[in-house]
Amino acid sequence: MTAAQITALMGTLGNILWALGRVGGFCMIAPVFSATVIPMRLRVAIFVLLGFVLAPLAPTTIDLYSAAGVATMVLQVVIGASVGFVLQLVFQAVSYGGNLIGQSMGLGFAEMVNPTSGTQVPVLVVVTLLFLAMNGHLQVISLLADSFRTLPPGTSGVNGKTLFAVVAGGAELFSGALRVALPAMTALLLVNIGFAATSRASPSMNLFSVGFPISICMGFIALWLALRGLGSAYNALQAQGWTLMKYLVGS
Repeated sequence: MTAAQITALMGTLGNILWALGRVGGFCMIAPVFSATVIPMRLRVAIFVLLGFVLAPLAPTTIDLYSAAGVATMVLQVVIGASVGFVLQLVFQAVSYGGNLIGQSMGLGFAEMVNPTSGTQVPVLVVVTLLFLAMNGHLQVISLLADSFRTLPPGTSGVNGKTLFAVVAGGAELFSGALRVALPAMTALLLVNIGFAATSRASPSMNLFSVGFPISICMGFIALWLALRGLGSAYNALQAQGWTLMKYLVGS
């Protein structure tokens, strides 16, 4: 093998590794892509497939075995992990809103294990289905592909300014989730105020046996009335997340 062929081979290997580093950082943190319900072999296959598909978009002449090469690889992982973390914030914000509604309804004890993360979450969380139904997985792959044009390997990526933007954007996302849950929480608060007035008027009444079913029924009615705006509300939260992710990759 000639020196020119070795140089070309090292360049191709570098392109693949830069792409695998960025995609790997994203897949380690991003929801859906890191879901434990997906078999490990399938997750590794998705990771490798995305890396090879995006490899031609990541050309660089940095030596893989130099200090600059190691620093570039670490930076690719950090960039991918930052994008995945922002997407995780969107999911957790919506989960937080659902948790607030569930606690107001009295469903705090009615929890199930979330198969995507293995943690306890409210039964009201449907954010994963909304994400897939709105082709969010395709949009985030497109964002990763575009990131190699706006933020190629070898350039400075995540810094203090972008990290501060992530923190501020996370606060905006969680406040947006609170605004989504506020109508149902307000309706349930009025129901609880009515129970308090009833308890003062008739102390002998067992409000636990009477108020608990009424609270759950009123909660489901409030959710039913709020369903028409759920898609647009989630779309607004997701749009904030996309804006923040594009800012991270310089789009």
